[in-house]
Amino acid sequence: VSEDTVVVATEADTTDANYDPLRENLARLASTKDLRGRPLTIVPIPMPRPLYFESDRLPASYLNFYIANQRVLVPTFNDSNDRIALTRLACLFPDRKVVGIHAVELVLGLGTIHCVTQQEPLAD
Repeated sequence: VSEDTVVVATEADTTDANYDPLRENLARLASTKDLRGRPLTIVPIPMPRPLYFESDRLPASYLNFYIANQRVLVPTFNDSNDRIALTRLACLFPDRKVVGIHAVELVLGLGTIHCVTQQEPLAD
């Protein structure tokens, strides 16, 4: 979110499949330095509870947010961690309005807000 600050997803449930990989990500970031050799500021953002379509787990995450000129658009999932994610991101972007957008249906497409802002290649 800035040259020295990184948000990282975290999972509190030790039985969740994401628990170990996200802990590893956090550990790697904790030992990473910025371009000036200083430690990064790391802001943990909890994962929402798992969402499924049939038997497939969907990639629900608050980190698929989009930074616009005056706003930060953040996916939300009717989850108790929605408010935590929105509050932490609002602290990181004091000059922008942080807006939660219900993304449960959107994540069925295997992505959310940031993903839908990406360019599509020109069809031949």
